[in-house]
Amino acid sequence: MKKPYQIESQRAVKQLEAMAADGNPAVQMVLPMAEMVGWLRQGVGELIRQAGLRLMDLLMQEEVRELVGERSQRQVQRTANRWGSERGYCIVMGQKVPVERPRVRSTDDQEVRLGSYEMFHRGEPLTETVWEKLMLGLSTRKYGQAVREFTEAYGLEKSAVSEHFIEASRTKLQEMMERRLDQTRLCALLLDATPFAGQQLVVAMGISQDGRKMILGLRQGATENATVVGELLGDLVNRGLNFSEPRLYILDGGKALTAAVKKHAGESAAIQRCQVHKRRNVLDHLTDEQKPAVSKRLNAAYALEDYAAAKQALNMLHRELMDLNPSAARSLGEGMEETLTVQRLHVPMQLRKTLASTNVIESAFSIVEQVCKNVKRWHGGDQRERWVGSGLLVAQKQFRKVTGHKQIPALLRELEALAPSNSAIAKRRKAS
Repeated sequence: MKKPYQIESQRAVKQLEAMAADGNPAVQMVLPMAEMVGWLRQGVGELIRQAGLRLMDLLMQEEVRELVGERSQRQVQRTANRWGSERGYCIVMGQKVPVERPRVRSTDDQEVRLGSYEMFHRGEPLTETVWEKLMLGLSTRKYGQAVREFTEAYGLEKSAVSEHFIEASRTKLQEMMERRLDQTRLCALLLDATPFAGQQLVVAMGISQDGRKMILGLRQGATENATVVGELLGDLVNRGLNFSEPRLYILDGGKALTAAVKKHAGESAAIQRCQVHKRRNVLDHLTDEQKPAVSKRLNAAYALEDYAAAKQALNMLHRELMDLNPSAARSLGEGMEETLTVQRLHVPMQLRKTLASTNVIESAFSIVEQVCKNVKRWHGGDQRERWVGSGLLVAQKQFRKVTGHKQIPALLRELEALAPSNSAIAKRRKAS
């Protein structure tokens, strides 16, 4: 609900627009040559800045003249009077610049807002400008000296910049977390978690049926447990995402992720365990001398297009690892079948390189790390979610369609073959 001053501000702007449209009156600006030359000595930027301030003052004076008439002239139908001026500010390039604002009061002693000043005052969204600058790596401490374009500009202190960023990042996080997903059609849903400043951040990313990637949501927790993941998926359901539709679920391998997906999409949901995570987990059990040979065998097995051949290669490696290192063998055997889902679904090779792992989320996390590198102290509340969410939105702007996106229809046909059983499970769950 808009507040009274917001309504009055909008009304003043509309009146200014109507005044400008009525006959399109011209406004002339005269600048003394001596002053212009003086500004030019300091650079063309100074000339543009000072001329801009003069032009803003001229526009406000012109609006006052339209409202109250010429100075020192009697008007029988006068409805407002000049009432001096007061200090105000306009927003230019992420900074507040002081200006003298002329005042007007109606004959019944009510303040009359100037549409021109309201537009200058509103100017560029200050919080949006601050958010964009900080996302580019500018710290709150250096913000003032980096963006200051006017000597007399203010509102650039570290605390003020921080407040603007908190407001902007909180708004963007809320928009992302509340965006409706009713019309979203996904061929794949990726879930991955990353440790961040002592907490686990679980992120859901979708790949649409035309190959576009999008951040769907995130949750913060002390660990990557089923409760946190379940809340994230439950939120996607509440926002309209249909889990009965056939799609591929790509997970980093955590048991909590698998359990949560099966709870919402059915026990027979097409789950692809990340092959990169599986390699990493297996190799972590081996010595440096053993890693190259095993890594080569794993890469060769996962590069095979035929499901049966890939499974046979992994089973053979599993048997050899039982003699070499039982812990590595158990790691390979755990969920091995789910690491071959893309082969079982006959996903074309070009698309399979994207869908066989959660690398697309990992690359987004790398951008998050770059965005958050200037944060020196982490506090409670929503600070982590705001910063990670902001970093993910920066990454999302850089997203391109997935490699092999033209092959997605082939994936959908394979997934639809599994749809009857999945749909039946979803209906039973809904009925219960």
